Amino acid sequence: MRNTLILLAAVGALVALSACNTTTEQKAAVGAVGGAVVAGPVGAAVGGAAGAVAGHVQEDDSKPHN
Repeated sequence: MRNTLILLAAVGALVALSACNTTTEQKAAVGAVGGAVVAGPVGAAVGGAAGAVAGHVQEDDSKPHN
């Protein structure tokens, strides 16, 4: 139980940190580091991909829609 709470706190801190980044590259890097901390190499790949997707979604929202 204690390990689960520590893991949730770490993930929450990484999510908050990733919100501070402004570019897709920064979001992907923070996602990869957070994933590596939580789940090793596989987590790094998944975290990097999730950060890149989040960055692209945010960039698309900032573009004007016709």
